[in-house]
Amino acid sequence: MFLHGGFFHLLSNMWFLWVFGDNVEDRMGHGRFLLFYLLGGVAAALAQGVFTPGSPTPMIGASGAVSAVLGAYYVLFPRAYVVSVVLFIFPLFVTFPAAVYLGYWAFLQLFQGLLGLPGVAWWAHLGGFLFGLLFAPRLARRWRRW
Repeated sequence: MFLHGGFFHLLSNMWFLWVFGDNVEDRMGHGRFLLFYLLGGVAAALAQGVFTPGSPTPMIGASGAVSAVLGAYYVLFPRAYVVSVVLFIFPLFVTFPAAVYLGYWAFLQLFQGLLGLPGVAWWAHLGGFLFGLLFAPRLARRWRRW
């Protein structure tokens, strides 16, 4: 969870963690968030191992743990909105419901995992996301759906 496959890999993980992680950490508290993040990374690695046993590709990065944070955000803040950049001829900023944005992201991970596209731990992303969906409500303080 603490190694990355290059600068873009690290940057993309930190971007998602920055956008979604602070709200989840506020809801859980620092200690529970750290525990949640680390366990999410372990759950993600286990999911990748279950779905791709014997894979010769090394698995590195925080993507599975960050995916757990995305799953937590999905369940803790289902009515929140996120702003995304859509690139056409020029950048266009579009606002989406977080549930739609993250649901689409999860669908893409599933689709790419089923295609068996190499080089990315798609099942770790899904395993982390599922861990976040299931365990965030148990660790969140002041639990209520927004």
